[in-house]
Amino acid sequence: MISQFFVLSQRGDNIVFRDYRGEVQKETAEIFFRKVKFWKEDGQEEAPPVFNVDGVNYFHVKVVGLLFVATTRINLSPSFVFELLQRIARVIKDYLGVLNEDSLRRNFVLVYELLDEVIDFGYVQTTSTEVLKSYVFNEPIVVDSAHLSPLGPASLFMQGTKRMPGTAVTKSVVANDPSGRKREEIFVDIIEKISMTFSSSGYILTSEIDGTIQMKSYLTGNPEIRLALNDDLSIGRGGRSVYDYRSSVGSGVVILDDCNFHESVRLDSFEAEKTLSLVPPDGEFPVMNYRMTQEFKPPFRINALIEEAGALKAEVILKVHAEFPSSITANTISIQMPLPKYTMRASFELETGAIVGGSEHTLRARLTFSQESHGNITKESGPVSMTFTIPMYNASKLQVKYLQIAKKSGTYNPYRWVRYVTLSNSYVARL
Repeated sequence: MISQFFVLSQRGDNIVFRDYRGEVQKETAEIFFRKVKFWKEDGQEEAPPVFNVDGVNYFHVKVVGLLFVATTRINLSPSFVFELLQRIARVIKDYLGVLNEDSLRRNFVLVYELLDEVIDFGYVQTTSTEVLKSYVFNEPIVVDSAHLSPLGPASLFMQGTKRMPGTAVTKSVVANDPSGRKREEIFVDIIEKISMTFSSSGYILTSEIDGTIQMKSYLTGNPEIRLALNDDLSIGRGGRSVYDYRSSVGSGVVILDDCNFHESVRLDSFEAEKTLSLVPPDGEFPVMNYRMTQEFKPPFRINALIEEAGALKAEVILKVHAEFPSSITANTISIQMPLPKYTMRASFELETGAIVGGSEHTLRARLTFSQESHGNITKESGPVSMTFTIPMYNASKLQVKYLQIAKKSGTYNPYRWVRYVTLSNSYVARL
């Protein structure tokens, strides 16, 4: 049972607020943001996803920079509330096409209509985009994807100055083309988040891929879809899957530790043909989530070195080598490295140019310290962490061989290829 739901911007502005039961004070949004912004309890610098203030439980998740928050006075399952917040964000995105502060403000009437259908007097009714179509009648005001932030969803599939066609993440499932025709399209993305830890000598200590096959459907008539994956796909360690199938072995085999499927997926042909059959619901949804901890080639290798250059100076040398093909360019790259508290000044020298596959870039940082007597600089620095986005690349080598629509129609326009994107989840190099 939810008492309130609200969405805050990174500045703390209240974009959406709905009080379902009137049992919690109206100032909860301000109390929540002040608590999160200045959190210093239990030695933590960031607020946990759930906490209690004056008898009110606050649950929150961050989605594309926005804070989705629910409050309640009763003892609810955190996993239930977190799943609800994620689903609300997904439903709003399905209807608006673009989920950001601007789209929420422009479509506040539609958003409030959605919230009143999803939750009634604090109780969840439905989070299905398909079911909500029967009850929600406002049309979205479409936000032009060209005006998105450079770090927004559309930029994930930019290479140079050329944009890849059909950015599904910026389309609404209920809005038609400007011509008035119904779009008959379906999009498939494979999105992988990589976590890796490197030793000081550059060896891989831990590696993991959390991936998802994401689909967004604009097809009318609920046709059946067949999605074919790698022939040499194997699920479960040792080549034995959780469904007790066997897979071919060889140098090109793709081994996933485990996976789960959307409720609409049928696995009748998965064992023999590695094919998924489903009738896709309206909107965006994960067809398959998977995890991989087998050895794979890292997209980047990081080497860090600290050299003392006198009593009050040192130089940090960071080398980043791109291990992916030269036809691919990484973007939205950020490297962070904590420095000793007595560091007074840092000046940087960075090679220019985009990070394309096969290239190596060096970052030099000259440090000046405020005190001559200090400890071990290397032990007090780092580790180096890296965030990045690599369009049209996936480290697991999981592939979609083809997408087939069972119902024949001249209006269907499925794309003949799949978009891939690799993101950093936790990419760390020790000093």
